[in-house]
Amino acid sequence: MVLDIQRVGPADGPVPRGSDDVVELTGAEALFNAHHAPVGAFASVTLGASGAAGGLGIGLEGPAGADVFVGVESADGRCFELLPFFDPEVDDRARYDAQLVGAGGDGPPLHPVAAEAMTREFGLSRDTWAHGDLRFSLYSPVGVVPDPDTHTTREVADAILPSVLAELTLDNSAGARPRRVFLGYTGADLDAAMWRVDGWGDLAGVAQGRTTALVSDCADVRSGVGFSVGGILADAEGGAGLGRVGLLWAVVPAGAVRTLRFAFCFHRSGLVTTGIEASYAYTRHYPTLRDVATRALGGFDAHRGRWAAEAAALTAPGLPAQRRFQLAHAVRSYVGCTQLLDDGAPRWVVNEGEYRMINTLDLTVDQVFFELRHSPWLVRNVLDAFADRYRYDDDIHAPDGRLAPGGVAFTHDMGVGNAFAPPGRSAYERPGLRGCFSHMAHEELLNWSLCAALYVARTGDHAWRDRHAGLLGAVVESLARRDDPDPRSRTGVMGWDSARTGDGWEITTYDSLDPSLGRARGSVYLAVKSWAAYVCLAPILAAAGDDARAALAAAQARRCARTLLAAVGPDGALPAVLDDPAVHGRVVPAVEGLVYPWFAGIHDALDPAGEYGELIVALRRHLDAVLVAGVCLFDDGGWRLSSSSGNSWLSKIYLAQFVAERILGRDPGEAGRVADEAHARWLRDPRNARWAWSDQMQDGLAVGSRYYPRGVTAVLWLEPPG
Repeated sequence: MVLDIQRVGPADGPVPRGSDDVVELTGAEALFNAHHAPVGAFASVTLGASGAAGGLGIGLEGPAGADVFVGVESADGRCFELLPFFDPEVDDRARYDAQLVGAGGDGPPLHPVAAEAMTREFGLSRDTWAHGDLRFSLYSPVGVVPDPDTHTTREVADAILPSVLAELTLDNSAGARPRRVFLGYTGADLDAAMWRVDGWGDLAGVAQGRTTALVSDCADVRSGVGFSVGGILADAEGGAGLGRVGLLWAVVPAGAVRTLRFAFCFHRSGLVTTGIEASYAYTRHYPTLRDVATRALGGFDAHRGRWAAEAAALTAPGLPAQRRFQLAHAVRSYVGCTQLLDDGAPRWVVNEGEYRMINTLDLTVDQVFFELRHSPWLVRNVLDAFADRYRYDDDIHAPDGRLAPGGVAFTHDMGVGNAFAPPGRSAYERPGLRGCFSHMAHEELLNWSLCAALYVARTGDHAWRDRHAGLLGAVVESLARRDDPDPRSRTGVMGWDSARTGDGWEITTYDSLDPSLGRARGSVYLAVKSWAAYVCLAPILAAAGDDARAALAAAQARRCARTLLAAVGPDGALPAVLDDPAVHGRVVPAVEGLVYPWFAGIHDALDPAGEYGELIVALRRHLDAVLVAGVCLFDDGGWRLSSSSGNSWLSKIYLAQFVAERILGRDPGEAGRVADEAHARWLRDPRNARWAWSDQMQDGLAVGSRYYPRGVTAVLWLEPPG
């Protein structure tokens, strides 16, 4: 049964704000996993999909695939009713006694609640499920990280507290008998046992080893560990040491309403990385799992209130419900992938979802809009890390094999899975390839320079600009040389590949697509992005006193614009690859680069009556020509990035929607509403629901880039006019 998302509150009233800015889902649409994650802990309570599909995890490439038990004793006491986030067929006792296979569990049976009998209120900082007289809420932050140089130790410590909060309410006011209500989880780490918390003051809790815990400071809450929920509740002692299920429960008297408070806590001490040896930054403030639990519950209301205020800053009146859903979903996945490390100084990492690559630079450039909104120091931190360790100089080669010096470049990433790569190397890039895993020197040059330009424009950090002026100038020279080492032959568009590719060629961030978007040389997507980089860098270099390189950037921007205009076809569309007529695709990302001058405040470059007016008009016509059924629209109305590929990426769709609507003045109208519904439906598809927010959708099926952070490009929907 598929139901439309409905706004909470009057349909004709204002959109609620803060933690109340939620969308309500019912039926099968409510059964999708989402991250509920602390900032910078690379940890998550992943919850929402049916079965043992979520659970608690640290540093995982996907959901833990474990049970979360949220339930209540039925009104007649004959069964326990649980939200459907567990596998009712699994009994851990069978590992010890084969005679028990199929014999049924201890105590009253566990009945999962049907999707049709449950509602879900899904927002940025609050996710709430309700069934009958039971209500369960998870509260989590939305990614604000105070700058340690300008904020107090307490403010930083609270922001990176590795905990997610929960409330469980049972309304037993109409009940004729006391009823038990409970919350628990199955430990997914086979290296550590579940145990009942002991000696943590007034806290009741269960934990797995020293890494995860569920605790409560409410009176009369009891804890137990065992093989099953029923077995724990049936044992007056709360279970023994065997079993992977940890449970907290309390009794709510007849005629009473009670809300219990909990904290899911994470902790990993010591060095957690190689290559660069670092620990989690939160361990400076919280040396043990007990410290996390004590602070989480001791400041419960303050934490929840702060997170609601953060969420309020990420809302906009009138934002359609389908977009609010996608924004909240994407922000949650971004936060779940973040890691604040300490190697003597703060080191910010965003892990690349299921791939876990460290600070993939072609994701950094898309996440920059979100980070600059409330934590710009994170952008500076990553830019400096690339400049210090992950830049290199290389040679370049022409298609005919000629070699020449290239200049400065940056790697695709900084490593993978907590293993930092050696200086000047990435985990991803390999020689001799023409598709996935090839080098991305030109694109990463653009990405670093665009992040730098936006950081300077949005923060006014002229000291940082001046400190890196030489590198910014070297980037412009390198980009120009990768167009052509001979200034007389330059077109403003990349024409030479990094020599690191060997007999291959460079690719783009669209690595898993066909040559319409995957190949770098001659790419219309990279051409417009190059134009944007030149436009954004020219005034920065001029302000830093580097007039010669500022002039080079301006000249390259003009060359690029002329090249693009000369390539416009009879139908008004630009080819996907400017120098290869055999590639027949048409691509939406041709307009992507326009976002950077807009975000940097260089709006005159986007003026149809300005210096680049012809280019802006041409890109508007291009979008009109390709954004039609049979070209760059799927049958369901969703956006197709390339007419020659069914692999479409939501993060890039969100970015292109912003460009289309806010920069090129395209009214989304009914087609926009249909597209938003299609994109939201992809995320909630039962085939995709386990993976939280995912990026790569092959005809609506998540085929890669799952459990992913990049979707925070959706924050552009919140940008004010002008």
